Amino acid sequence: MQSAARYDGDDFYCDIAIPDPGALDVVYQDDLVLAFHHTRPFWATHIVVVPKRHIGSLITLTAADGEVARRLFEVVQSIAADTVQRTGAAAVLTNVGDYQDSKHLHIHVHSGPRR
Repeated sequence: MQSAARYDGDDFYCDIAIPDPGALDVVYQDDLVLAFHHTRPFWATHIVVVPKRHIGSLITLTAADGEVARRLFEVVQSIAADTVQRTGAAAVLTNVGDYQDSKHLHIHVHSGPRR
C-alpha cells in the first residue's frame, strides 16, 4: 500500500483511507462515512469527511445516493458545529472538476490560519 505522503493516484479515499482507517487520525466512522484529520492539513484544524462508498463528486450524486448523502451531511454538520464550539469558526468546502484532486466526493471542514 502506498503511504499518504507519496500517493500519486486519483482516488486517495478508495485506495488508501477507507481500506486502512487505522493509519489515520479518525474523528468519526460508521458503515457509511469516514471522517479524519487531513493527512497534509492546509489549515490549523482540517478534517475531511468522505462516503465509504465511491461517489465521484457532489455533482455526480443521484437519488440512489440519498442515504449516504444524508449521513455524510449529518456528520459534516456535527463536525462543523464541534469545530465552531472549539475554535469559534468553521468553513465547509468541497471541490468539483479540475479543482478536485481526489476523484471521490469529500468535504473539508476547516478552521484557523492556513498552514
